[in-house]
Amino acid sequence: MTTTLSRAHGRSGSGTAGGTASRLTGVSLPVDSHVHTQWSWDAPDGDMVASCVRAVELGLPAVAFTEHVDHTTWRVASEDLAPDHLLVRLSTPDGSLTPPTFDAAGYLAAVEDCRDRFPELRILSGVELGEPHRHAPQVAEVLATGTFDRVLGSVHTLLDGGGYAEPPGLFTHWDPAEVLRSYLAEVTALVEGSDAFEVLAHVDYPLRSWPAAAGAFVPEEFEDEFRHTLRTVAQSGRVLEVNTVVPFHDTLLRWWRAEGGDAITFGSDAHDPAAVARGFRDAVHLAEAHGFRPGRRLYDPWGRV
Repeated sequence: MTTTLSRAHGRSGSGTAGGTASRLTGVSLPVDSHVHTQWSWDAPDGDMVASCVRAVELGLPAVAFTEHVDHTTWRVASEDLAPDHLLVRLSTPDGSLTPPTFDAAGYLAAVEDCRDRFPELRILSGVELGEPHRHAPQVAEVLATGTFDRVLGSVHTLLDGGGYAEPPGLFTHWDPAEVLRSYLAEVTALVEGSDAFEVLAHVDYPLRSWPAAAGAFVPEEFEDEFRHTLRTVAQSGRVLEVNTVVPFHDTLLRWWRAEGGDAITFGSDAHDPAAVARGFRDAVHLAEAHGFRPGRRLYDPWGRV
């Protein structure tokens, strides 16, 4: 049985960049560098204004709205989803989904509006580029439309027969270990094949839908693959995201540091305002335990001591 957590779950903003202690957690929270709003095609419950309100309530120093920019068409695992699920509704009768076009102009205008509304919150513009190594011309066209303060790169799909599929669809007929190893190999290809992004998002993406029948995830069983991928990211000078959709594994952060990784960001991957900064208390404690500390400006990535 697979626990499916699918996706349909420049000028920086003006304002104060100083740290503010969260009134809910009692700890100083970092920037949420991975938030989706209504400008992401798979976030029907997203709301940029409400996400800013939530960030202010939590005392975040900044928030980055990194909207999805996807060009890969893939097969949706509709058998695991309700008939009215967004991914099913966007799919063709044969189950193929081509993501809608990103409205860069509308998004950037919304960012400026929120910067005016929330002068106390630093608001970073951004995008999450899905598989940019496969779609370099399209990605370049989007990035040329304006200034994006935080650009994430990510892998969501793997080649499966004659098309692509996300991990939930692959786990139905691939060995779980093969899914994870293939995913890490594709992440390595992403890093080596694209210079369009600065932060690698969710290196542990397949763990969101790791099958219960496969038993508990044991990182040491995939040490060589994880360390090779993390080493490639570190040598490229990129930043690793500590994504909090599922708890980030302590061992992965230890390997990141051992392989030369010297910077991290924190990302809730929120697709609705309530999820902004979810899991950040534990993520901060984890990062501090491995010697990572805030940068010179609190909206910078954290660096290692």
